[in-house]
Amino acid sequence: MLPTVDELLQFFHEYEEIEKHGFKLPHWQQPGACYFLTFRLADSIPRQLLDKWEDDREAWLKQHPPPWTPELEQEYHERFSRQIEHWLDQAHGECVFREPEIAEILAQVLLFHDGAEGRYQIHSFVIMPNHVHGLFSLHPDYRLEDCLKNWKGISARHINQLLGREGNTLWQRNYFDRLIRNAHHFTAVARYIRRNPAKANLSPGSYHLYESDLVKNLLDA
Repeated sequence: MLPTVDELLQFFHEYEEIEKHGFKLPHWQQPGACYFLTFRLADSIPRQLLDKWEDDREAWLKQHPPPWTPELEQEYHERFSRQIEHWLDQAHGECVFREPEIAEILAQVLLFHDGAEGRYQIHSFVIMPNHVHGLFSLHPDYRLEDCLKNWKGISARHINQLLGREGNTLWQRNYFDRLIRNAHHFTAVARYIRRNPAKANLSPGSYHLYESDLVKNLLDA
């Protein structure tokens, strides 16, 4: 019998220590955990939309400081993360990842250290025209912010070189992450990533989807 997702992966432990950090958004980490991550291009959401969103979010955070119960975490994502996802799916901005050659550069960067000692294991990702959703596990000694810095820095250098844009700010500084709580949550996120292009009415060739064998077997069973 093949091992289950629960046996293969490490999920969020409610009673173990959580490291909290962040620039503007709250980020929670646990060593070796599995994450759902969204990061986006710098021009992917109009500034006037973000200003109102940030004001509302700051007011909510003052009333509900972390740590959160699972119910409050769900409320946060219902109120704020889903709004961001809705705006991203509207394909604001230049949407450089519509070009397969540019999306392929990012895909190669994401997969370069997949499974490498001390780095990460990628389960699935989708490169949308102006943002990326990813599902992956980090090595206990590798930090989330270091992982993102590596992905963004290398991909920006190669993409800006291809586009002839020296010093261009490709990526938005912040990102959205969520610790995966259990196998059910893992499956739901993997399914969301697979379905996201159809949800955004994208045609084949205007996005790049990657799934590990684990995710393919899980979703196709």
